[in-house]
Amino acid sequence: MNTPELLAPAGNMEKLKIAVHYGADAVYLGGHAFGLRNLSDNFSIEEMPAALDYCHSRGARAYLTVNSYPHNDALPRLEEFLRRTATFPFDAYIVADPGVIAMVRDISPQRELHLSTQANTINWRSARFWGRQGIRRINLAREMSLDAIRETVAQAPEVEFEAFVHGALCISYSGRCLISSALAGRDANQGECAHPCRWSYHLVEETRPGEYLPVVEDENGTFIFNSRDLCLLEHLPALVQGGVSALKIEGRMKGINYVASVLRVYRQALDEYRFDPSGWRCRPEWLEELAKLSHRGYTTGFLFGAPRDVGQEYHSAYIRSHEFVGLVESSRTGGEVVVGVRNRIRSGDELEFIGPAMRAERLTVKGLKILTPEGDSVEADAANPNQRIVLAPPFTAEPFDLVRREKGGSP
Repeated sequence: MNTPELLAPAGNMEKLKIAVHYGADAVYLGGHAFGLRNLSDNFSIEEMPAALDYCHSRGARAYLTVNSYPHNDALPRLEEFLRRTATFPFDAYIVADPGVIAMVRDISPQRELHLSTQANTINWRSARFWGRQGIRRINLAREMSLDAIRETVAQAPEVEFEAFVHGALCISYSGRCLISSALAGRDANQGECAHPCRWSYHLVEETRPGEYLPVVEDENGTFIFNSRDLCLLEHLPALVQGGVSALKIEGRMKGINYVASVLRVYRQALDEYRFDPSGWRCRPEWLEELAKLSHRGYTTGFLFGAPRDVGQEYHSAYIRSHEFVGLVESSRTGGEVVVGVRNRIRSGDELEFIGPAMRAERLTVKGLKILTPEGDSVEADAANPNQRIVLAPPFTAEPFDLVRREKGGSP
């Protein structure tokens, strides 16, 4: 049976470690330029060897994103970047622009190449064309239906195919958007998208400047550009049976809570399907877990045809039922753990610890100890972000476990 690779975002070293720990078969990461998420932390060239060592020592693959569309004046810097990374053992480069592909071929002729969704591959003839250019894997455009994916896989057996299964959707054709350039002077195709499709809008009449007229249903304005977030969890069997070789999660700019929470669900879902394809069912707790993440409502996108009435999300804010408050950094004798605080934690909070394999345990804080820079512990009623605390949960907690609570807890 085809068992697709689970491919996760790695916006920095911490996110990379979380992705590998929570079950990613591979990660994709970028440098400080030439990828499409330049506003993420990303990796300096000096940091890349350590990232590769971390992945490869744990059996995970790592792909470098070089999928921007560079202008002429960027080509000398791109060539320098490619020459400096030429000896790094990336498992593949993710590319989109034909000129970039040619440059990689000149500098690293043996490098495996994966084609980005930015290349907008939506039919099997395009897939065959890219296969003749030496492309090993193609990330299909999000605008493809399941039937189109199946047909393309069947008609182009010489290449592998990858599909996005979870994360933000762009309102433009697989990301080829100019709104950010027009409104913010930041070119999305150079990796600097300001995401203006997520902003709120009002209508202003020419002769009444400053008078903002709502154009839809509430006082917050219209979010008519806002797409819902993609979630194909319930349809993993159809994608696997359709021959997709990799399932990709979007989100290099999102936090470790997102990376861990999404991966723990998709990892278990894929593993259970591999173990028992005929008996596989999408568990309600998996969907509940994904619903706890900050998101704009979920859609299946174009998988079953044009989304039409279900593709847009008209609410003014992300849905957030839970908040990430800490990360278990280490274990201590006596069952204690050290937690790095990311959001304020107070005595009396009910916290949930989550880990791989859908592990989850709850703890009501009845007192906490803050670690000082000198290593001493001080009793306290509350801890603030960037502090480190000691807790003694009545269950086993491990490094890289996330700590969260329902919204409405400590301010």
